Amino acid sequence: MKELLLTAKNAKFDVTKLTTAQKNEALLAMADALLAQQDKILAANALDMEAAKDKVSDVMLDRLRLTPERIAGMSNGIREVAALPDPVGHVLESHTREDGLKIQRISVPMGVIAIIYESRPNVTSDAAALALKAGSVCILRGGKEAFRSANAIVTALKAGLSSVDITPDAVNLVQDITRASATALMTANGYVDLLIPRGGAGLINACVQNATVPCIATGTGICHVYVEKTADLQMALNIVRNAKTSRPSVCNAEEVLLVDKAIAPVFLPMLHEALVAQRPEQPVELRLDETAQDIIPGIPASPADFDTEFLDYILAVKCVENVHEAVRHISQHSTGHSEAIVTQSEEAKAAFTSGVDSSAVYVNASTRFTDGGEFGLGCEMGISTQKLHARGPMGLRELTTYKYVITGDGHIR
Repeated sequence: MKELLLTAKNAKFDVTKLTTAQKNEALLAMADALLAQQDKILAANALDMEAAKDKVSDVMLDRLRLTPERIAGMSNGIREVAALPDPVGHVLESHTREDGLKIQRISVPMGVIAIIYESRPNVTSDAAALALKAGSVCILRGGKEAFRSANAIVTALKAGLSSVDITPDAVNLVQDITRASATALMTANGYVDLLIPRGGAGLINACVQNATVPCIATGTGICHVYVEKTADLQMALNIVRNAKTSRPSVCNAEEVLLVDKAIAPVFLPMLHEALVAQRPEQPVELRLDETAQDIIPGIPASPADFDTEFLDYILAVKCVENVHEAVRHISQHSTGHSEAIVTQSEEAKAAFTSGVDSSAVYVNASTRFTDGGEFGLGCEMGISTQKLHARGPMGLRELTTYKYVITGDGHIR
């Protein structure tokens, strides 16, 4: 690990000096290399899939699975990053003092960015592309379930870099998948300039509690959708169905549904029909509070169900009196990721958007849009649920820092 950290630290001096043209050329070569080595990547992924079979849920297996279409998507994601404006070298702020001393704040690369993530192989290429475009070296530490896949992907990315004479040490994969390597990254002061954990609550908490290097908490999403009493119920049903079932294993999927008691007798039967009765092969398990249990069949909800990121076809349902109770519930149980209200009331909209303190707050739209690509930022490193430095999708701009450049003419103080 120490050798890897030293390699990354030495490479950052070359990577931070790359021009926009050089970075874009490297990214396009990396995208081509993924396609050129597709068969090797798929073969490695097949081994990961076989090893994980019967050990993880079907939903988590889907996160691990790679296909030619998904690899093509990863390649296109890198190309999209290449097409984005370079975030480095921008004058963010400038002013000149009365004595002529000019002070500028300029965006610069982080240096070395370490990413600890779990079983999604596509994060490997997304993170490498974003770090490089932001002028930084990356150290990737994936989960054991996806190690073979990540290794094959990084091998391809390094080949792409070498083909255009850019140091392959710009992208590094930790080979040790024990906890010791994660701890080493969390405490690699002087080597790692920024640590980004991307995964479940256990990983995020471990990094936040143990890291001595700068760390950004990302990912954990107990996301809420609140159906207010004035909502268009068909719109609400479509939004809830999308937020819960389109891809339940991701952090922007809905985990908790809040429903106004005034419309619960009408809306909840619609919900049960759409998410349970009409989905015999993959019904959503509804975990209901006492009010909801009196209206539709389901499993009685425990208090823990409203504090759980299920990442599965499970939805906790609670009935509330009004928007103020909904906001209070969210403030007590949310992880600060994404929350939505479905309403036709301007008053309820204002109360919700001003009262909910999450990184993304939606009105009449699914939480599934909390994503760098959907926000027009390109693929992202994760969703920051904290407030310092970066919040929401972490795109290119969020992967840079800044420094002050002061120009004088013999000025002294």
